[in-house]
Amino acid sequence: MNRETIGKSNRLSGRKGLGETPIPWLAPLVIILLTLFIYPMFDILRLSFTNARIGETEYNYTLNSFLNLFQDSGFYAMLKVTAFFVFFSVVFQMVLGFIIALSVDKGESMNLRGTVFVRTVALISMVIPGVIIGIIWRMMYDESPTGILNYFLTLIGVGHVRFLTDPFIAVVSATVANVWRGTAQSMILLYSGLKTVPGETLEAARVDGASAAGRLFKIIIPSVMPVMLINLILNTIYTFNTFDMVMTLTGGGPGRSTEVLALSAYTQIFQLLDLGRGSSVAVLLLLINSIMAAVYFYIMKKSEV
Repeated sequence: MNRETIGKSNRLSGRKGLGETPIPWLAPLVIILLTLFIYPMFDILRLSFTNARIGETEYNYTLNSFLNLFQDSGFYAMLKVTAFFVFFSVVFQMVLGFIIALSVDKGESMNLRGTVFVRTVALISMVIPGVIIGIIWRMMYDESPTGILNYFLTLIGVGHVRFLTDPFIAVVSATVANVWRGTAQSMILLYSGLKTVPGETLEAARVDGASAAGRLFKIIIPSVMPVMLINLILNTIYTFNTFDMVMTLTGGGPGRSTEVLALSAYTQIFQLLDLGRGSSVAVLLLLINSIMAAVYFYIMKKSEV
């Protein structure tokens, strides 16, 4: 019996062959997820309850990794740095992204030239890897006489600024670089949201005498609020997981003044070789991401109703 006859008999009997099911297509994805994501996630969770160290084969199961983490004053300082970095990054990314999206949308409605160019320039930061962005901004923040920003600040009489050696200024500098990096994503999402605002409603409000500010706060912003909430959640998740840019820009320094959660997990595991404590930091980051992801899916499900 040939293959065609077998397939025909299976169809006649109401049974599907393996090739007619989605299993062959989903199996590679399932294998990759299990191998590269699910198994490492559970292994990190397991190791967070140990005192394991890289290079040592013996370890014990204990809660000391979490206890020592929460008893360390440096951990709470790191949480403050992370909170500052995330909060101001997300706020300015959304504000600047909304301003650019609104400007581009307004320019298109007025048939102004250059709107495509503005969108293209705004998207540049999205196609540049975070490592390269960190290097670029490190060159700009260079405190030597050849540093780009310090050179121009000296020309206008401001003087030399310790962008990367002053603890507080270093945090602000890293935040500014991350704002530049993430504004493009906010611009894209909010621009797509602005395209859903009914033009007839805006025109009717204009005819009724509503001011530009009134149309903005009473029509435009309420209309794009679901997109804003999604943008808020996604930007918060991405910023909490920022590692590559901070690593190349400051390395967590000076001292630990710019050490965020993702960078702390890397430092504990690959520099201090403390696999147990590094895993506990990674689990904390996973918990935060899971909460944010749950909020994201809740908002998405609610918007579909």
